[in-house]
Amino acid sequence: MIGPSPAYSTHSSAEAAHAGTAHISYNLDPHNLWYPDLNDLRLKVKYNQAISGILIINPDNPTGAVYPSEILEEFVAIAEEYDLFIVCDETYLNLAYNSKKVTPLSAVIRNACAISMKSISKELPWPGSRCGWIEVYNAKKDSTFAQYMKSIEDSKMLEVCSTSLPQRVIPKIFTDARYRMHVEQRNNKYERRAKIAYDLLKDVTGIVVNMTNGAFYMTVMFEEGVLNHKQSLPVQNKAIKDLVDEIAIDVALDKRFVYYLLATTGICVVPLTGFNCTLQGFRITLLEDSDIKFEQIFKTVKDKIIEYLKSA
Repeated sequence: MIGPSPAYSTHSSAEAAHAGTAHISYNLDPHNLWYPDLNDLRLKVKYNQAISGILIINPDNPTGAVYPSEILEEFVAIAEEYDLFIVCDETYLNLAYNSKKVTPLSAVIRNACAISMKSISKELPWPGSRCGWIEVYNAKKDSTFAQYMKSIEDSKMLEVCSTSLPQRVIPKIFTDARYRMHVEQRNNKYERRAKIAYDLLKDVTGIVVNMTNGAFYMTVMFEEGVLNHKQSLPVQNKAIKDLVDEIAIDVALDKRFVYYLLATTGICVVPLTGFNCTLQGFRITLLEDSDIKFEQIFKTVKDKIIEYLKSA
């Protein structure tokens, strides 16, 4: 199964475990709104005959990109040309803003076999009640895919811990007149936050940042060559400084920045190299509830990026 890079690590690590080999990925382009490099995808599919399916995440985690319908149509065209099936992670389907609309896979799938993965876990504030489901398209058009889906159904039937409560409640939530207003309020909040974060970071020398249009993540990439093993930030607590100085010696350069940012400010972000890619940067969320604190966080991140890049 070929998936995007940067990759949501649960997808990439699970696929590597299932395949028993290194995960194959297609590139997302930070210089083109984190849209997929479809030429890269096509070439990898063409010359890796072991690939049987394409994974799409839309809206994307970790980049916050929302793909236009033309890109989804090209995914489907590639799947049809090379007799592949598609898995589309649509967990964030309802979380899009800045005038972006998510095209569901069901709207463009045509004759390709596919699975859409959906969930309530990101749009409902219901801790401990994660619940997801899949929609299957065109299963009867391919006997091998139909057999594959039967194996998934059989394995799920063996599970003894069902999500009965959310399953019973979900239809009532989705049909409640207040639900759409709830989603719109969340999207309006993320849109405000995305604009604040982007405006603060977009002109910082040494990084590439795109406007977040979906989900609630922003991915910041360091330009090639701006990071080195001599850079650091001043850490006031000696014990913490000694620890960070020790553990940051032989790690990826973006992870080194993440350690020093955490030690200096208490702000925790995730290194981009942790998302199955060689690009260096970090993912940060738009989830802080206080508008004042949110802006303070991103002003601090901006200042620390500038200070870190000048430190050596």
